[in-house]
Amino acid sequence: MKYLLLVLLFVSPSLLFAQSGISDLKPEEYFDFWVGEWMVSWDEDNGKKGSGTNTIEKTLDGTVIQEHFRVHEGKSKGFKGTSISVYQPRFERWKQAWADNNGGYFDFVGKIDGEKRIFQTEVVEREDGSLFTQRMVFYNITDESLTWDWESSNDGGENWTLNWRIFYERKR
Repeated sequence: MKYLLLVLLFVSPSLLFAQSGISDLKPEEYFDFWVGEWMVSWDEDNGKKGSGTNTIEKTLDGTVIQEHFRVHEGKSKGFKGTSISVYQPRFERWKQAWADNNGGYFDFVGKIDGEKRIFQTEVVEREDGSLFTQRMVFYNITDESLTWDWESSNDGGENWTLNWRIFYERKR
């Protein structure tokens, strides 16, 4: 009996503070987990670590999520980007527009796959006939951390290649 009480004593608080599942959220809340100030890091192909910050805030009366991404260390030091993400109730979808200081611009549509949140570009047919698309995948989401993958596909999304994995840790 004492053992059961000890287990309940330690397990119960963690259940109280566990992140809600996607089914507990309204569609306009699907990306609220991302709001906050984050330290970001990743492994680079030269064996070193890259790092930066990502500040995510709600703006425009709480209807838009705005991102401010900065690389502070690593081979892409000085890289900066920003995005705006919005839920469109009329179309029942999320949209994101990204721009960066290297001239990059991407237009994404959001979707949910289980507990993963995804922003994906439109599939484009290339001259060689391949069907190219890219996506961001947010997963392993907790209150204090998450993992983000940048992936690409040359077959319309049947198979994905990992291009960049970023580990997020919430700033304290």
